[in-house]
Amino acid sequence: MTERRYYYSDDLQGQAQVLSCEPAEAGAYAVELDATLFHPQGGGQPADVGALNGVAVLRVQQQGDRVLHYTAAPLPIGPVNMQVDEAQRRLHARWHSGGHLIGWLGETRGWRPVKAHHWPGEGRITFTPGPDVQTLEAAFLHAELARLIAADLPRRQQAVDGMRQIGFGDLPAYGCGGTHVATLGEVGAIAITGVKMKKGQLIVQYALG
Repeated sequence: MTERRYYYSDDLQGQAQVLSCEPAEAGAYAVELDATLFHPQGGGQPADVGALNGVAVLRVQQQGDRVLHYTAAPLPIGPVNMQVDEAQRRLHARWHSGGHLIGWLGETRGWRPVKAHHWPGEGRITFTPGPDVQTLEAAFLHAELARLIAADLPRRQQAVDGMRQIGFGDLPAYGCGGTHVATLGEVGAIAITGVKMKKGQLIVQYALG
């Protein structure tokens, strides 16, 4: 089982132990650590990239309780220095946090978020209607997003029944394993690029400025 340090730390560098290193496809190597600062792909968010002992980390995937780091070269068993790419982490955190805000704003209009995709250039939140649903328009989302981001609400983190929850200011907290900005001002401008119904679901597409 890999300890997921990114759950409770924003550190981008640190030390861990290489537990195993096995050849993988296309010349890559699957490295398992006892603990990691790297967020694996999942939860609607891309994986972190960076380096282990200077060796490029190409992608990171979760397999049950393990997190596998696919590297460009093998690594020996023992201590290793982790370095997460700051620019990519910051970008992914901005997209994920912005998506959370859209999900909550949809809930205030009676829509239930059921799926989220926070990939840069592909941001979208999918909602199903609740019993008291109201119209959710791009103008409303733009105005409310600008207000919340200008308020620069701080991130708060808590554990409920062993599950990590993330919220901002006094907004509701949600169970989430992703990475997020420290305060909402870091998200920057969000543009709503589409609001459409498809097969009874409402899809809100968004982009960062």
